[in-house]
Amino acid sequence: MLLTGFAIWKFPSFKAQAELGSAYAARVGCSCRYVQGRSLESCQSDFEPGMEMVSLSEDPATKTVTGSVPLLASRSARYAGASGCLLRPED
Repeated sequence: MLLTGFAIWKFPSFKAQAELGSAYAARVGCSCRYVQGRSLESCQSDFEPGMEMVSLSEDPATKTVTGSVPLLASRSARYAGASGCLLRPED
């Protein structure tokens, strides 16, 4: 009961951190992949400590990288040529 109450109380904070981490990972991952030309796997080594739950995936056809935290958040960034990588608007 106490654990459930704590989880409900902290959920907004967990969700906000997951959204921020996903957006950061998408932007950094996109720049690493499409500006620097590195592999997606090597891009995860650029993450800040504490981002172990964030994973990257890519869509090479649209040059888009998505950062996601399972069940909490997902954000994407698309390579836009000279403008670099831009976060896609949230749905």
